Amino acid sequence: MTALSFDNSYARLPERFFARHVPTPVAAPRLIRLNRALAEELGLDPDWLAGPEGVAALGGNGVPEGAEPLAAAYTGHQFGQFVPQLGDGRALLLGEVVDRNGRRRDIQLKGSGPTPFSRRGDGRAALGPVLREYLVSEAMAALGIPTTRALAAVATGEPVVRETLLPGAVLTRVAASHIRVGTFQFFAARGDVEGLRALADHVAARHYPEAARAPNPYRALLEAVVAAQAELVARWLLVGFVHGVMNTDNMSVAGETIDYGPCAFLDAYDPRTVYSSIDRNGRYAYGEQPRIALWNLTRLAETLLPLLASDETAAVAEAEAALAGYAPRFEAAYHGGLARKIGLSEPRDGDAALAGDLLKRMAENQADFTLAFRKLCAAAERSEADGAVRDLFVDPTAYDDWAGRWRARLSQADPAATAAAMRAVNPAFIPRNHRVEAMIEAAVERGDFGPFEEMLAVLSSPYADQPGHARYAEAPAGGGVGYRTFCGT
Repeated sequence: MTALSFDNSYARLPERFFARHVPTPVAAPRLIRLNRALAEELGLDPDWLAGPEGVAALGGNGVPEGAEPLAAAYTGHQFGQFVPQLGDGRALLLGEVVDRNGRRRDIQLKGSGPTPFSRRGDGRAALGPVLREYLVSEAMAALGIPTTRALAAVATGEPVVRETLLPGAVLTRVAASHIRVGTFQFFAARGDVEGLRALADHVAARHYPEAARAPNPYRALLEAVVAAQAELVARWLLVGFVHGVMNTDNMSVAGETIDYGPCAFLDAYDPRTVYSSIDRNGRYAYGEQPRIALWNLTRLAETLLPLLASDETAAVAEAEAALAGYAPRFEAAYHGGLARKIGLSEPRDGDAALAGDLLKRMAENQADFTLAFRKLCAAAERSEADGAVRDLFVDPTAYDDWAGRWRARLSQADPAATAAAMRAVNPAFIPRNHRVEAMIEAAVERGDFGPFEEMLAVLSSPYADQPGHARYAEAPAGGGVGYRTFCGT
């Protein structure tokens, strides 16, 4: 293992792709948490990272040898409105490493000070949002969902000014890349076709090498991004994840979950659920996420038109054909996943309707999303466990009617095997919103990181029963109604 060994392919792209910039030093960097397992996966020396030089680098007080810090240029649609200039306003890509599995990974500091794209912002991050992103991104990884990862959290020893003074922190984030739909929009908005081509070639070579070898590589690239996003959003829905701010600049073309701002997880199931305080019209509600993903992908397709064909009509036809793959890919991933959540491993006609009816009854009866599916695992093994599921419904008979049809569908299956398969896809533990808030309050108000560490440990094994930590599985009083999240910018 090495301290940090960089190979910076993005920094070798034309200079108009980014602004070279160095982090702004902080008063007193102090390591809060180092993800040692991830460091080893990246081929890095965790002891060096936890030492004085490493903490200085993770806090922005020193640029490691081989790093080429840069703030990436991009733009995007925010809540449906195009903003012509965005970019990394409080993040710096230190560089890229090739991990022990041969995968290229970005290492980025978030909260490392102002950049040329900061738009009068301070470029800093408060401790609370840093801990939220660290915990939720690592929980998503443990759930098996493609995501950016958290390598480290460092306290800066300086306050940041928001509505009040808050302790500052820097997150070190790891990603397959930080290239977004908004990155393509940056060049398209400027009519920079050569920039678009260079970006598309870079993305294809880095993330979708099979696309680079296709007869129409840019059509193949679009198809690959469409497929990756369709499957990603389906997986979000299957664990009750609400991203909260699916702007095009928050959508990675690598198919990873990125930018954990006002994110949250469903408590009581309701497709209309909105947690973000700034999403006043419900654009990014839980149930709207599949539609918004396609809307964002359509914006990506628009940027690629000059590359898809020389004739505009032909280019539009290529784009539409690629986008047409979204719905079947999403439906297959989502309905297949729902079937597995209720123990149906071999699909039959009517399975989607059976699963959909359960969701409808859960919504009508304010049943907790995660608990309903987890408790259903025991009910698949023995009918005596039905009571724990029934208790989640305002009208328990709504479950009874559905359960009879469900058991008839499972009549030929082995109960123990079915229950085990269901437990492998229905988590017992998610980052419960009220627990996340309590964790943040303990750290910010009292300097107590015990709840943060304990939650990380619990969420590292989300599919395992952990009787000693049962409180982390409990739903909040009132089903979490009225809970709000904030961007933390």
